[in-house]
Amino acid sequence: MIYISAVGMVNALGNSAEEIAANLWRGVAPGMHSRAGWLQGGEDIVLGGVEGELPSIPDHLAAHRTRNNQLLLAALAQIQPAVDEAIARVGHDRVAVVLGTSTSGLDEGDEHVRLSLNGEASTRWQYPQQELGDPSRFLANWLNLDGPAFTLSTACSSSARAIISGRRLIDAGLVDIAIVGGADTLSRMPVNGFHSLESLSTTLCEPFGRDRRGITIGEGAALMILTREPQPVALLGIGESSDAYHISAPHPQGEGAIRAIQQALNEAGLKPDEIGYINLHGTATPLNDQIESQVIHDLFGDAVPCSSTKHLTGHTLGAAGITEAALSWLILTQELPLPAQDFTRYAPDPALPSCGVLHQPAALEKPLILSNSFAFGGNNASILLGRVS
Repeated sequence: MIYISAVGMVNALGNSAEEIAANLWRGVAPGMHSRAGWLQGGEDIVLGGVEGELPSIPDHLAAHRTRNNQLLLAALAQIQPAVDEAIARVGHDRVAVVLGTSTSGLDEGDEHVRLSLNGEASTRWQYPQQELGDPSRFLANWLNLDGPAFTLSTACSSSARAIISGRRLIDAGLVDIAIVGGADTLSRMPVNGFHSLESLSTTLCEPFGRDRRGITIGEGAALMILTREPQPVALLGIGESSDAYHISAPHPQGEGAIRAIQQALNEAGLKPDEIGYINLHGTATPLNDQIESQVIHDLFGDAVPCSSTKHLTGHTLGAAGITEAALSWLILTQELPLPAQDFTRYAPDPALPSCGVLHQPAALEKPLILSNSFAFGGNNASILLGRVS
């Protein structure tokens, strides 16, 4: 069995696990507010950001100097003692780094292009910053690791896939420890890209709401240490699939999502009614919420409590899978109430199939949580976490 020994995270809810847990309990996200200068048309838009100062990257790693990597360092700082202990115990060549991202240093590249068009030169841009492989390369260099280090980019399932890949490296005997996670930073390209697809809400997203308009983009990072050493929470099951149905729309019957969830349940040897909570992908786009509601209804009925937490973190794109798995870990380890879907500003969509969406916070009665990530291209991943004795 593979266990989770430590988790560090930053997102719109806060800059530490303690702060995030407190704000998750209260249903308040300090980093979620309206911002100017991100949309091409000049309109203000609600985005989820990490507030406050981030760790600096020294000159000898200037080629990795991006906000994306600073977010990773902020998450790493929270678990640094556990990371140091793991490296000392198993060796620098027996620790893997597997991360997910969609943006990497794209925002720094965007700044470079904007300055160039105005005849100016960026003082901080270097090409390696925007390579998708840079986050894992940077973290491995920072920790002086010699084990496998790679980045996955499968849109919104990227960091969920990183968890899955890290576990497989341990199962295959290639490493003893895997540092898995992901980071994504606010960037004008995805903000305007989703806007061009008419999938972006300029106001706070409304998952499963009647008048939902689309996603709210957020930034964040999270890291987990995976190990065979027994810990309070285990990675009990994983599932993944690819619809290959459409470049951005999910399969209309959610066939791939169903396969991913069933794989995770089967691997854990669990039945649907044994799950205590489902962290829904819940993007607040019309299609995603419609199809995900149907999938959960078909597999679980309306008996399992579920909700999306994206109104509190924003959709953190490639970091969404690890962000929501980390929130699930917090619920399991700190016995937090299950987060409700916030319907105080809008009405639930009565046309959606019933599926146990929480209208009020509730206690976790069964210590098993399923976290779903359903990405562009029909790339689906399900992670099943459980508290163990």
